[in-house]
Amino acid sequence: MSTDELFYRQSGEISGSIAIVLMGDFKFPDINWKYHTAVMSRSWKFLKFVGDNFLSQVLNEPTRKDTLLDLLSVNTEGLIGDVMVGGCPGHSDHEMVEFKIFSVMRKKDSRVATLDFRRANLKIFRELFSRVPWEFAFGGLGVHGCWSVFKNHLLEAQEQAIPLCRKSRKRGGRPAWLNRELLVELKRKKKLYDFWK
Repeated sequence: MSTDELFYRQSGEISGSIAIVLMGDFKFPDINWKYHTAVMSRSWKFLKFVGDNFLSQVLNEPTRKDTLLDLLSVNTEGLIGDVMVGGCPGHSDHEMVEFKIFSVMRKKDSRVATLDFRRANLKIFRELFSRVPWEFAFGGLGVHGCWSVFKNHLLEAQEQAIPLCRKSRKRGGRPAWLNRELLVELKRKKKLYDFWK
């Protein structure tokens, strides 16, 4: 078993049961954290791991020259705060990352931005999408590369044509997608898993 696979397996086993702060130099310069896309298959595997374990990547400033290599991820909202990037320790060419871990998670209002489809301008969205020369854009790329290009164009068009609206909720509260029906189904699956274990 490779080091990556071992890391994914062990991290996946604990991520559902405890609060995690994951920090380090992961060396994925091809990942676009804004759009959650990547070019290399190894990077796609890492993005899948991040999504499957509900991790949020906190840093958005470059940590080595113009590249974001050092990552800071958490699986619980409100677990860390006061994140600062800057200053190189010793002879390192990486920026220092400082942050606080809260032993008791902060329970304060956060403003969550969501897409406001009621105010979407679909005419602009279609126009932006139809301007892309798809055959040229996909030329010579594999499946992951084509998906990355398509997703980048989709998200850029979305940014321009679909405004955001703010909704307020308490930090640490249940995510909007985790509704009662899904919770019932998850409990049912867990009972089946425990039965066959």
